[in-house]
Amino acid sequence: MTHSDVREATFCFVDLAGFTALTETHGDRAAADLVERFLALVEASLNDETRIVDTIGDAVLTISPSPDEALEFLARLFSKVATEPDFPVLRAGLHHGEVVERGGRFFGTTLNLAARVAGQARGDQVLATRPVADAARRAGIQVTSLGAHTLRNLREPVELFSLRLSGASASGVLDPVCRMRIDPEHAPAHLRFDGKDFWFCSLECAGLFAAAPERYASSISPND
Repeated sequence: MTHSDVREATFCFVDLAGFTALTETHGDRAAADLVERFLALVEASLNDETRIVDTIGDAVLTISPSPDEALEFLARLFSKVATEPDFPVLRAGLHHGEVVERGGRFFGTTLNLAARVAGQARGDQVLATRPVADAARRAGIQVTSLGAHTLRNLREPVELFSLRLSGASASGVLDPVCRMRIDPEHAPAHLRFDGKDFWFCSLECAGLFAAAPERYASSISPND
């Protein structure tokens, strides 16, 4: 390995929260259409310093030279998604560090750690390691430490931070069946169960909920 192999970069994994549930409910074709919309939004959110490294299903991996560019891209993406009708919420994970680049491909713990961080995120949540969290604080972004987490295949616990990006908390509610974010005022269906209100993106989702409300109601807050 030569020094020219090594560079510093910020990696961001971002995907659609609840994509498996959405695919199961609405089918493969609808899911593929949604991924195409998502990729178009990602491409429209890229800045001059950030590019897509890879896509796997509904997940996108981007690389930026520093946390600042990565956070700028991600904030823009979350803002765009927040204005999309009938679209799932996002989740993302970021890490900055050294990585080995060969033939346009990247290798190393930095990339693996970014993937593990993203896997800890919930819908509408952006998680990061300390180098990115420090940059976020300098940029005026609200940062909250979540403490040390043991991540798969990593020997030492890693402190994770939650970043509150502008646009990362979209309005609306989540369909408890397919996890799509919807506007209650324009939802096709609404049901009340156990004293709580739930809204649905389609009559199909409402029917699935009505057939087994305990299965879905316990997995989501009606105002999540």
